[in-house]
Amino acid sequence: MTEDLLGRHRAVLPDWLALYYADPLELTHGEGRHVWDAAGTKYLDFFGGILTTMTAHALPEVTKAVSEQAGRINHSSTLYLNRPMVDLAERIATLSGIPDARVFFTTSGTEANDTALLLATAYRGGNQILAMRNSYHGRSFSAVGITGNKGWSPTSLSPLQTLYVHGGVRTRGPYADLDDADFIAACVADLKDLLGHVRAPAALIAEPVQGVGGFTSPPDGLYAAFREVLAERGILWIADEVQTGWGRTGDHFWGWQAHGQHGPPDILTFAKGIGNGMSIGGVVARAEIMNCLDSNSISTFGGTQVTMAAGLANLTYLLEHDLQGNARRVGGPLIERLRAVAEQLPGVREVRGRGLMIGVELVKPGTDEADPDAAAAVLEAAREEGLLIGKGGGHNTSVLRIAPPLSLTVAEAEEGAAMLERALRSGLRR
Repeated sequence: MTEDLLGRHRAVLPDWLALYYADPLELTHGEGRHVWDAAGTKYLDFFGGILTTMTAHALPEVTKAVSEQAGRINHSSTLYLNRPMVDLAERIATLSGIPDARVFFTTSGTEANDTALLLATAYRGGNQILAMRNSYHGRSFSAVGITGNKGWSPTSLSPLQTLYVHGGVRTRGPYADLDDADFIAACVADLKDLLGHVRAPAALIAEPVQGVGGFTSPPDGLYAAFREVLAERGILWIADEVQTGWGRTGDHFWGWQAHGQHGPPDILTFAKGIGNGMSIGGVVARAEIMNCLDSNSISTFGGTQVTMAAGLANLTYLLEHDLQGNARRVGGPLIERLRAVAEQLPGVREVRGRGLMIGVELVKPGTDEADPDAAAAVLEAAREEGLLIGKGGGHNTSVLRIAPPLSLTVAEAEEGAAMLERALRSGLRR
């Protein structure tokens, strides 16, 4: 049956639509932190549909909210008043930390970043954007145009002029050998030098932790230091929180809060986990920025009643059960457990991350060279152990990405760590 489905997939879907595993997997159902495939095999899910199943699979509170709302009305567009959309917008506006915030809902993180770029360039009256090297911001034409990762950027054509800034990757690049304070100082000096040669850009867009780039991040405070430089020139700061939002990093509810010494971002984008699998994205911005557009606009599918009901139920569950705290309490020991394993394996360059957002970078032993073949082998070996993980990384895909639902238990974390240890030892022996 799987072979038949794979043949049908290849016959009607694009060749560039990637599938994990040599023998691709069809997932049919899930519960909690586990999923099952079409053959009935059970897996511990350490990737959550690319950080999207944020609380748990088949969470009863979300399932009930979706079912009840679907029994009333699914959709009406933004041309009509929508109580669930207003309810969720109010909660997100308050949680965002942005003063006088306005919220616009989209169907994905890509569309959210598109909207943020539209707002920033319209508000500032220019199409020049600062972005981080090794970044990823989505699949659309404009989002690809600001993505600093050539593996996810299929064209150099863009409606935007993009300038790439140092700082998103702490342990590689020209400043990797500096201590944190000097690293920040060097990146700020580089930013100032760049801005001295160009007209002031509209905005800087940055992921507090780079997701597709392999869960890399700068020292805390880098973007605060950048913000001080940007604010002097009227340049906006867009925090792409599509992967870092909602408490996943454990230490903070939003990734920007690790860089909040000079206040919140001007614009914040979100998606993925808030819907727990339902298609929700969005943008939060100060009213003067959000309201700067001078032409008509609506959203057909952004903020539909059924997705908003899911988001409200999911957010309520997350806050009432302190899943941010759970990410910190469970994620911290998980990272240390994996670091202890890494010390025994010369093919592991680094284990990094915060909370339940963890990257394991693989290299060819004795070198600093990325090893995508090893990453592919470990991915397969982890599946054989009954563990689903992701992969990513700049330059070459050699980082294992670990991002389970935030309700992960201590026992499940230990079970998954043991599975991954065996997969690493097996995959790196090839």
